[in-house]
Amino acid sequence: MRRMFGGAAVLVSAMLALAACGGGGGTGANPLTSGSAAPSGSATASGAGKAVIGSFDFDESVLLASIYAQALEAKGVQVEEKPRIGTREVVYDQVKSGGLTVVPEYNGNLLGFVDLQNTASTTDEVDAALKEKLPPELEVLDSSPAEDKDTLSVTKATQQKLSLTSMEDLAKVSKDLVVGGPPEFKKRWEKRFKDVYGIEFKQWEPKGPATADALKDGSIQVGNVFSTDPKMTANGLVPLEDPKHVFAAQNVTPLVFKSAADDTVRTTLNAVSAKLTTQSLLDMMQKISVNKDEPATVAKEWLTANGLG
Repeated sequence: MRRMFGGAAVLVSAMLALAACGGGGGTGANPLTSGSAAPSGSATASGAGKAVIGSFDFDESVLLASIYAQALEAKGVQVEEKPRIGTREVVYDQVKSGGLTVVPEYNGNLLGFVDLQNTASTTDEVDAALKEKLPPELEVLDSSPAEDKDTLSVTKATQQKLSLTSMEDLAKVSKDLVVGGPPEFKKRWEKRFKDVYGIEFKQWEPKGPATADALKDGSIQVGNVFSTDPKMTANGLVPLEDPKHVFAAQNVTPLVFKSAADDTVRTTLNAVSAKLTTQSLLDMMQKISVNKDEPATVAKEWLTANGLG
């Protein structure tokens, strides 16, 4: 949910991001503005084959962009990083215009951005739809197995007590359970859960960022937690399987400006995607969020461990 940019909130956030990009700032400030020409030194402007790697304004995206950048540098590609640019509206526009060569995306949310009505849910369905719906300037490379997506999660104790493995199991006991999540969680998902799995919760609690902690303290029994939230591990939470794909695929997937991505860029990033898993992403985010390690350092460690750096 935190990576879906839609509706009125999207327009406001995009306007704020664009306004912020116009001012000065520190190293995280964005020198690009929506609709602007490719900046001097980009792959388009310089013609020198430089790969310009951008990221959204949250730690996981910065980490992924650093992984891409360092993997490309290890293959002799000249790289420039532009971290924390802002919302999808701004970032997408810059890839489309050639101001950015690559950005780490989430395939399900990207599809929802370019085609709001699309109902594809599995990784293969989402990727196939993206190949049809993206403009000719853009393409997606191989999706990784790694996903950062919505889950219904429980504690290990609850899992064992109620014999829960999947959301199908949850349907059998849901009427006795309290679920928590973001304020919009009930409105967005109540009907869908009932229609697909027959899940009907006893009570819905708006817990927001405190959802994982509420699971740990027992004030709720089921929670909407993102699959790579470090508290998934810290609080001993278990995501329930979703065999009917209520939550669409959200695989980490490179989005590239097609004419600036040569064979080296494609093969290198596809090799990264082949190695990147949800568990490895969760482990890396744990180091960043809990240990306060720098994203670039964590990225380097992962690349070295996987023979890519």
